[in-house]
Amino acid sequence: MFYAVIVIHDIPYEIAVHRNHPHQDAIHVAGWISLFTLHVLWPFLWIWSTLYREDRGWGFKHGHTEGQTAEHADLASVQQQLTDLQQQLSQLKDQQER
Repeated sequence: MFYAVIVIHDIPYEIAVHRNHPHQDAIHVAGWISLFTLHVLWPFLWIWSTLYREDRGWGFKHGHTEGQTAEHADLASVQQQLTDLQQQLSQLKDQQER
């Protein structure tokens, strides 16, 4: 029974190690503290360890996907067109002033 409790309390730490979590040592220590608090902290440790993924970070920003790359290319194209139009407009103003 005691061994089962130890194994269960270490699950968030194992998740953190698997995901290369930057706070895995803190999660491990908090897991041991959770043993003394009758696992009150354990659900929060589970959430904390699963929030981070190495490929996307904390998940608050979207990763770069092909669709987003295309959108960024479209945005760059629109910005270039806007710059060209501004240059043409300034040339037309210069011609009118002469």
